[in-house]
Amino acid sequence: MENPDYYNDRKFCSNCQRYVSYLMSLDHSYCTECGERVRLFSQNDWENFHDTLQRQKPKGGRPRKQRGKESA
Repeated sequence: MENPDYYNDRKFCSNCQRYVSYLMSLDHSYCTECGERVRLFSQNDWENFHDTLQRQKPKGGRPRKQRGKESA
């Protein structure tokens, strides 16, 4: 995380269409300018973040058996 300081932290407001300061409650965070709920990322930034994670994710599955070698 770039901003460990709460006063400089920003979240995306879909009403204002930009990253804004926000107020936190127990369940949600709200834009300080218009009062709408805010999200961590904009839709475009979320898709870019998700795509980057998918590319970096190692391919799953079990390793292939090594035929011809004896096991203990």
